[in-house]
Amino acid sequence: MNGQQRHQEPVDVHLVLRRDGTTGPEVLLSRRAGNVYASGLWHLVSGHLDGPREDVVDALIREAAEEAGVSIEPADVRFAVAVHHRSPAGGSRTGVFFEVRTWQGTPDIRESAVCDAMDWFPLDALPEPMVAYCRAGLDTYRSGHMMAVHFQEPGDPIAYAPALDRCRPVPSVGTVGPDARVREFTERAVGHITGWTDVSWAREGSRVWRAHGTEAGVWFVKVHQSDRFHQREVAAYRGWVPELGAAAPRLVAADESLWAIVITAVPGRSLHGAVYPPAEQRRIFRRIGELAAAIHRSVPSRLSTGGITALGKLERHLAGARPHLSPGDEEFVRAMAEEAAGFSGLEWGPTHGDFQLLH
Repeated sequence: MNGQQRHQEPVDVHLVLRRDGTTGPEVLLSRRAGNVYASGLWHLVSGHLDGPREDVVDALIREAAEEAGVSIEPADVRFAVAVHHRSPAGGSRTGVFFEVRTWQGTPDIRESAVCDAMDWFPLDALPEPMVAYCRAGLDTYRSGHMMAVHFQEPGDPIAYAPALDRCRPVPSVGTVGPDARVREFTERAVGHITGWTDVSWAREGSRVWRAHGTEAGVWFVKVHQSDRFHQREVAAYRGWVPELGAAAPRLVAADESLWAIVITAVPGRSLHGAVYPPAEQRRIFRRIGELAAAIHRSVPSRLSTGGITALGKLERHLAGARPHLSPGDEEFVRAMAEEAAGFSGLEWGPTHGDFQLLH
C-alpha cells in the first residue's frame, strides 16, 4: 500500500418488497422527506449496516421493521442485485438489493421525519422523481441481471433521468435470466423460478433459458425472433407434437405479445460435437430417421393448391451453400428447381425446420 490508507466504502441494503398487483408485480416505495439526502424523491426501504457485527440480511430485516413496520424471516430473504454506485459528488458505495415476497404486517410510515409517503407501484411503471441509484437497482432486477455498475458523473442529477442513465449491467456466468416480463409470464405458468441458465444457440434474435423451479422442476423458456417463428412453433406444439408421445416436450404456455413459450423438459443429452463408433452412429441415425418419420405422420397430409412455394427460398439457400458447391452444382440445382416449379398436387405434411444431430 506504500503507506497509503486502504480504500473503504459503505455497504447499503435495499428492500424489494414485492407483491402481485392487478396488472403485474408491484414494489413498495417510500418518499424521502425533510433534511435528508434526495428529499422529495422515491426510494426503496433501505439503510446502512449498523456496525461490523451486523450482516446484510440482519440489516435488511431491521430496516424493514424500523421504516415500514413489517416483520421478515431470514429464510424469506432472496438476494436480487448488487450495484456498485458513485454519486454525482464522487462518493462510492455498494448496494445489495434483496427480494422479499413473504412478510408479516401491513407496511406503513414509521419514520415520518424522513418519509412523507409510502405506496405500491407497478414494477413496469415506477414513479418519478426517483433516486437514480435506486432506479438502477430496480432496472437491473427487471432485466434479469444480478449486478450493475452505476457511476454517476459530476453535475448529474440525483434523480433518475433517462437521458443520463449510467446503469451498466454486468453479465453473470450462465445465470442471466430473461427480462422481467418474460420472467413474470413464466412464473404465472409454472410457479416461482429459483434459477435461470442461458442455453441459447448462436442464432440471432431467439433466446432459450433453462428455468429451475422450487421443487426440482425444470422447464425451457424460449423467446422467438419474430411473430412468424412464434406462431409456427406454437402451431407445431399444439397441432402435431402431441402425437410424438412422451419423448417430445409439451407446451405449457405461450404469449403472443412476448413471442415467448414455456415447454417441459424431456430427458436426454445433446449429440452436438459427440463422436461415436460407426455401429453406434448408424443406430443413432436410424433413430433420428424414425423420429423424422413420426413427425411426417403426425397429422394427415394434404394436397398443395399450386406450385412449390418453398422454391422462393432458393436464392437464400444457394447463397449460403455456394462456397461448398462443386463446379456445375449450382446449375444443376437451378435446373431441378425450374423443373419442380411446374409440379402440382403434391402432398404436404409437417417437417422439422432445423433437424440436426444436436436435436
